[in-house]
Amino acid sequence: MLESLAQAEEAIAACTDAPIWAAAEPDLLATLDAAHRIEQRLAAVKLAAIRELDGRGTPIAQGASSTAVWLRERLRLTVPAARRLVDLAATLDTGNPGVRRALADADITVDQARVIADTVATVQDVAGTQAADKAVGVLVDWSGQFDPVRLRILGTRILDHVAPDLADHAARAALDADDRRATRDRHLTLSEQTDGRLRLTGTLDTEAAAVLRAALDPLTAPSGPDDKRTAGQRRHDALTDVCRLALRTGQLPENGGDPAQIVVTTGYDALTRQLGAGSLDTGLALTPDTVRRLACDAAILPAVLGGGGHVLDVGRQRRLFTGPLRRALVLRDRGCAFPGCDRPSRWCDAHHIRHWADGGPTSLANAVLLCGHHHRHLHRGDWTVHLGHDGQPEFVPPAWLDPTQVPRRNHYHRRA
Repeated sequence: MLESLAQAEEAIAACTDAPIWAAAEPDLLATLDAAHRIEQRLAAVKLAAIRELDGRGTPIAQGASSTAVWLRERLRLTVPAARRLVDLAATLDTGNPGVRRALADADITVDQARVIADTVATVQDVAGTQAADKAVGVLVDWSGQFDPVRLRILGTRILDHVAPDLADHAARAALDADDRRATRDRHLTLSEQTDGRLRLTGTLDTEAAAVLRAALDPLTAPSGPDDKRTAGQRRHDALTDVCRLALRTGQLPENGGDPAQIVVTTGYDALTRQLGAGSLDTGLALTPDTVRRLACDAAILPAVLGGGGHVLDVGRQRRLFTGPLRRALVLRDRGCAFPGCDRPSRWCDAHHIRHWADGGPTSLANAVLLCGHHHRHLHRGDWTVHLGHDGQPEFVPPAWLDPTQVPRRNHYHRRA
């Protein structure tokens, strides 16, 4: 297999350097069709490899919290895209083999395969294997005419074609399947931009969408004739107001041992002179005006450091990382420091690099933030951690994973 793939890669690499501008239009069209077919065949191979690696537990053995997270790190994918690959690989492996064969033969695309697999699974549950086999044939035929969106719509009535006597029951089953997919696919992604802003993307299920609209709609109306904000800006401000209201209730769960809060770090003298900038516990800078505004809000807890600052090394007096010491750790690590992990600081534990039971101090120089999965993995695995020359955590992989044991760092969190 590897030899064949290497030959294919070499052949495709040669095509990328071909003078495509000189090709006649019929040849260009044939090139597009051929490249598309090859892409689907390669997708079938990739999905088979993903399924096998997932089944063997390779991602977990290499320290990842899931196969999707491992794929994100190895193939530079987003986690939602990686999760879709893992789900589809499992579906093609355990579902109707005709779908996998159709993808390998380039009769359908990856997106069509996902739609067909979902639809056939519903038919299997309602009408059995024989009807499911017929459904694959019908849907593969339709794939030559319809895109994935239209194919999914047509698939809701597939039993009209393969088992008419069960069509009404299947319609209800299809609705239930859609509801399960909505529950499975719900997600919200917060993508940090280079300037500290966040980009929100996601998909809400029906209930969550209704709750969000109910919360935002009363706050999105223009405040008056002089309100020049766009509709998008009003929704942005409404979401901020809803979050502020939630913080003011004081009923949110604790976050790392502290109440849910915004922590602003600034110098006391600079604050009183109205000149000093500040920073959030995520490391992002704030203007002096913003710092003073947040400091005046009783629902926001400012962390104001005097000239001497807080004592960050509590030695052997206390085992737990709390208060100012944890905040300093969050400012340094931003989140789980294990390579490839994007878990935020609020999901992390403070780990003693030299174990407390072995005489290690509870200090910033002996601490690293780790999510629950990687905290357990470090304790029971072969990885080691230390602070580099610049004070940032570095993880040394075991020799069986990397014989050179080159230290690795996490690049998913912003570093000072």
